[in-house]
Amino acid sequence: METQGRGGIPGGPGSRSGTGGPRSRNPYELTDESPVYVISVAAQLSGLHPQTLRQYDRLGLVSPDRTAGRGRRYSARDIQLLRQVQQLSQDEGINLAGIKRIIELENQVAALQERVAELQAAVEGAAAAMQQREAAVHASYRRDLVPYDQVRQASALVVWRPKSKRPE
Repeated sequence: METQGRGGIPGGPGSRSGTGGPRSRNPYELTDESPVYVISVAAQLSGLHPQTLRQYDRLGLVSPDRTAGRGRRYSARDIQLLRQVQQLSQDEGINLAGIKRIIELENQVAALQERVAELQAAVEGAAAAMQQREAAVHASYRRDLVPYDQVRQASALVVWRPKSKRPE
């Protein structure tokens, strides 16, 4: 069974496998975000019980995609996140509310890093455009004018004396 995004389109807007952006991908291309694993396989791959996966879904820790029949479909990234939740819970002793907050903050950091990269690219593009415009201005200078520093200075000395304000 295929997973569907909003509008019932496989890999369409709303599904994690389709970007919905200008770079459209093949909806049948498998990526780390392609929802392909049923809950029993995801439980086996993550080393958790299927009921634990359902609980994590209810708590919003790991939210898999859903099929048209409302069945859960986990991606490789979901499996990785399940393992991370298990490691934080068992090895680090962090409660599920803390783990949820950690995941939210990690997602926020990733989004901010992506935004910084976008802004850096925009600044670099603006700088390149500015340099092109500056080069165009320099190319448009008149060539028949001579810069002042190249004009030979005369050796004559002119002394300026202000008129005195005394009546004569």
